[in-house]
Amino acid sequence: MLVLSRRDIQNLLSLGDCIEAVADAFRLHAEGRTLGPGVLSLHAAGGGFHIKAAGMLDARSYFAAKVNGNFSQNPQRNGLPAIQGVIVLADAENGTPLAIMDSMEITALRTAATTAVAARCLARPDARVATVVGCGVQGRAHVRALAHVLSLERVWLYDTAVERAEALAAQLSAEFGLPVDVATDLRAAVKSSAVCATCTPARGALLGPADLPAGLFLAAVGADREDKQELEPEVLASSAVIVDHVEQCATIGELHHAIARGLMTRADVRAELWEVVAGRRPGRLSTDEIVIFDSSGTALQDAAAAALIYERAVKSGTALSVDLSA
Repeated sequence: MLVLSRRDIQNLLSLGDCIEAVADAFRLHAEGRTLGPGVLSLHAAGGGFHIKAAGMLDARSYFAAKVNGNFSQNPQRNGLPAIQGVIVLADAENGTPLAIMDSMEITALRTAATTAVAARCLARPDARVATVVGCGVQGRAHVRALAHVLSLERVWLYDTAVERAEALAAQLSAEFGLPVDVATDLRAAVKSSAVCATCTPARGALLGPADLPAGLFLAAVGADREDKQELEPEVLASSAVIVDHVEQCATIGELHHAIARGLMTRADVRAELWEVVAGRRPGRLSTDEIVIFDSSGTALQDAAAAALIYERAVKSGTALSVDLSA
């Protein structure tokens, strides 16, 4: 079995390759060639754990299970990352464990890659300005992902920690050679944008219906447990809603807040993202339509990234190998 560190993953998987791997996994799902996905969540003092599992049945079949701890106050409290964990990859035909790998880089890449797939399908073709809310690991990855699939001309960054936003703005301005600026007024920044991604651990709504301009594509990434929320429920009720997984979003995503308020039902969701990618259901219906992508994160995305990393690690022969049966 291979053991892969975060540095190994950084060397083996690019953002562009992760975007295409996630899109391919959605196509496999449309063809009925996947297992799951499934999720189990457990609360703990100051945070919680979740286990997400899925599989892909392709030329070679894989099963992946991710165990992540999510403790949002870690960076301020003890200097540890907010999210830590591992992914176990196995052969889905015989159960043989193939690899264990750090999940942090994969979680960041596959989440941003999924938003990029959604933006490619759901953002207006003329989208040139984006606002990213939250300037941590996910915020950085999302700017890069959106810039990969859209012809951006300007990016606004917003974070309650202004110095963090300023540091990221300086880094990304140099990286992309386009204006990346810190927004002091979140609503004004969103109003000027065609695309927005919210990547925060917020427990209360940051944006309401009056804050969103016509034609906006908004990816809500932060809500991945019942007590997390970035949007007022009325935002979803008044917009076209695409989700990564209906049942999961109805339980732990932004959708669950709208359902709890009696503003929506599962039947009001236009599509799961894989259905849009595969052409099974429509995405955006007009240039003026506001489209919300509720992204709670699924193990299918983890499996897609982990399988590609494993295959490249085997080919390169650089990863540590251990025999668990010895």
